[in-house]
Amino acid sequence: MKRVMVCGGAGFVGSHLVDRLLASGHAVEVLDDLRSGSLVNVSAARRSGGQFKFQNIDITDASFAELVTLRRPDVIINLTSFTPSSTETAGALNSVSAAVAVLEAARLAEVQKVVTVLPATLLYGEVAARDVPIKEGHLSEARTVAEVLARSVADMHTVYRDRHAVEFTVLAVGAVYGPRQRPEDSVVASFVQAHHTSRAPIVHGAGKQTRDFIYVDDVVDAIVRAIDRAGGLVVNVGTGRQVAIADLWNEVAGRSAPAPRVSAARPHDVTRSALSPVRARIQLGWSPFTDLEDGLAETLRAHAARQTEDELSVGDSQ
Repeated sequence: MKRVMVCGGAGFVGSHLVDRLLASGHAVEVLDDLRSGSLVNVSAARRSGGQFKFQNIDITDASFAELVTLRRPDVIINLTSFTPSSTETAGALNSVSAAVAVLEAARLAEVQKVVTVLPATLLYGEVAARDVPIKEGHLSEARTVAEVLARSVADMHTVYRDRHAVEFTVLAVGAVYGPRQRPEDSVVASFVQAHHTSRAPIVHGAGKQTRDFIYVDDVVDAIVRAIDRAGGLVVNVGTGRQVAIADLWNEVAGRSAPAPRVSAARPHDVTRSALSPVRARIQLGWSPFTDLEDGLAETLRAHAARQTEDELSVGDSQ
């Protein structure tokens, strides 16, 4: 049993991680400012009867370091950096502040390990077709402020390890999807909502850009394994498979679905992305275990169930 502090634990990935940690018998404390997370996501965790605590706190506040020193967790898991809603310049700068806050608090409290999750598209940026699937350490020319800052956050972990003995693992994660995800945060979630409401989704550009879609349970498994493994490393969490956005819509809604509405391409959008899972297999003993078809089916089922619950709640309140 470990004492695990999860920063961003009321969010999409965080809440699934909290459920897994509690089921494994760990003591879990969630820190979340609820800007993009929700107490609904951790409602099952609060009812589980396990060792669960929740703090509504911004980890860039001075009170965060005080809380870490008071609690002295074994591990801090940081899920707050470069979330889908914080990749513009202001949000990216805040993500850097949050990463520094976690590392500095870990140094002061002598925390055993920090595990940080970062989006692989920001770490690696635009790569040539010959370099896909992307291996850790691949360097391409940064094109945006967010890419520069994401790479600096990864490098910062190495500095804290070398100078202050703060052990870490940075996970470079593909396009995560699954239940509880907000439509504004993911193309999968937006497609699922569009399919549920029988409307055509919006696709930026021609829809030929590719992503490495990875189911949330697979990501959670990698995070849990990183608690005790892969010290001092950046490790990819992906399938190694490219899926085009246009093909994804067909997977979600079927080939008879209405054609997507085409919008202008987003500036500096990554053309292609897929991650080599070789290092994860060696260092974490991890491989992706949910194929896209099964993951999408579970996501669609969970979305339909959630919509039914919401409709029943509205009906009961009338």
